[in-house]
Amino acid sequence: MARVRDPAGYDGQREMILSHAAALFAQRGYAGTSMNEVAAACGVSKATLYHYVRDKHDLAVRIAEEHVLRLEALVNDTLGRHADPAQRLQALIRGFGREYAQAQNAHRVLTEDVRFLREEDQQRILDVERRVVAAFAATIAEVRGEAPDSALGKPLAMLLFGMINWTFTWLKPGGALDHDTIGTMVSELFFGGVGAVSLPATARPRKPRAA
Repeated sequence: MARVRDPAGYDGQREMILSHAAALFAQRGYAGTSMNEVAAACGVSKATLYHYVRDKHDLAVRIAEEHVLRLEALVNDTLGRHADPAQRLQALIRGFGREYAQAQNAHRVLTEDVRFLREEDQQRILDVERRVVAAFAATIAEVRGEAPDSALGKPLAMLLFGMINWTFTWLKPGGALDHDTIGTMVSELFFGGVGAVSLPATARPRKPRAA
C-alpha cells in the first residue's frame, strides 16, 4: 500500500527548507550557495532535500515566486478593503513594509537572484510584479484625481518602490526604527513632502544628562 503523505508535515518541512535556502542565498548569493550547504542548514540529507525540490534553480524560483505572489495577495486584499484611494495607498505602503520585515531574505532573492533563473521563470515572476506595480499606479492616479491609466501613475509608483524596496540593505533589525515605522514615514513623505515626516517618540534620541 502506498504511503499517505501528511500534508501539514510535508508543507511545514517544505517551508523550512525554503526559509533556510532563502537565508543562505541572501547571505552568500545564489551562485555562491550549494545544495550541500542548503541540506546542512536544514539538517536533512541531500536525498531528503531532493524529495521537496528538484534542484537549486527550483529553490530560487519557489522562493521568489511565492514571495511576489504573497505581495500580490496583499495588494488584492487591500484593494478589497479600502474604497478611498488615499487610505488604500497608505495601507499598501504599510502592508508592504510589514511583509518585507517578515520576508527580508526572500525579498533579497527576488531583487538580486532572479537574473539567474530561466527566461520563462523570470517572465512569470515579472508578470506578477507588473500587476503589483499597476495596482499601485492606478491607486496613485486616483489619489491625484486622474484616470487609472494616468501617464504619471507608473513613474510615481516606481519612485515609491524605490523608497520601500531597498530598506533591507540599510535598516538594521532591532534598531530604533522598524519596518512599520518606516512604512509610516514613507507614507508621510509621499503624501506631504519632506516637511510632513515626523520621528516617532520611541525613536527620538535621548537628551544627554546634565553633568
